[in-house]
Amino acid sequence: MTRLILLISFILVFSANQVFSQKQQKVLVAAASDLRFAMDSIIQVYPNAQEIEVIYGSSGKFYEQISNGAPFDLYFSADLAYPKKLQENGKTASEIFPYGIGRLVLWSKKDLGGKLSMEILKETQIRKVAIANPRHAPYGQRAEETLKHFSLYGQVKPKLVFGENIAQTAQFVGSGAADIGIIALSLALSPNMKKMNPNYYIIPESSHQPLLQGAVLIKHAELKPGAVKFLDFFKEDLARMILVHYGFTQP
Repeated sequence: MTRLILLISFILVFSANQVFSQKQQKVLVAAASDLRFAMDSIIQVYPNAQEIEVIYGSSGKFYEQISNGAPFDLYFSADLAYPKKLQENGKTASEIFPYGIGRLVLWSKKDLGGKLSMEILKETQIRKVAIANPRHAPYGQRAEETLKHFSLYGQVKPKLVFGENIAQTAQFVGSGAADIGIIALSLALSPNMKKMNPNYYIIPESSHQPLLQGAVLIKHAELKPGAVKFLDFFKEDLARMILVHYGFTQP
C-alpha cells in the first residue's frame, strides 16, 4: 500500500513537472491585430509551431502592459515607435526588426455603388464610419491623419465609431454595425473578408505617416531559445513571402 501511494505521488509530481516544463517552453507573443492572418499562416509553417502562443490586440495597450512587466517574450507592433520606447527604457534584448509596412484601405460589406473613394464618406447613406481607437491603435492614428489630409475630419467625426484595435474595427464593418471602415489591407485580404466583399480602396500613403512595423525580443526572454528562433524565422524568405501575400510592403 505504501509503495502504491509513493508510486501515485511520483506520477503526480512527474505530470505536474511536465506541465510546468511545457508552459515554460511556450513562447508568448504580443502581436498587433493586423498581423492575425499573416502570423497564423507563418506559425503553420514554423517547425516548432506548438511552442508559439499569440495574443492579438492593440500595439499601444501591449506597450503599456510590457512596460508594467507583462510576461510577453516577443512584441510585434504596428508602429515602430512603441518598441523603440521599450528599447530606450531597457526593456528589450534584441535589435528591433522592421518586418513590414502596413496599408490603410476603405472597405465596406455593402454594395455602395460605383468605386470607393474618400469622398464617399461625406454621403448621407454613410451613417457610421469605423476606425481603430487613435488613443492606442496606430491604424486609428493614421486614419485620423488621413481624414484630416483630405479635409474630411470635421464632416466625418460625428459618424465615427471606434474599435479597440484594427481587428475589432474590421468586425464592426463586417457585421454591418458600421457602413464602412478604414481598416488594414492585411485584414481586407483575409479569406472571410474577401468572401464578403473582395473590393477595397487603397488609401494613398502620402495622406498619413508610414505604418512601419517592428518586432523585438523582450528583456526577460533573452535566454529563451524558442523566442530567439521564432524571431529569426520571421526574418526568413518564407515568412516575408507570407507577409507580402497579406499586403505588407517590405521595408
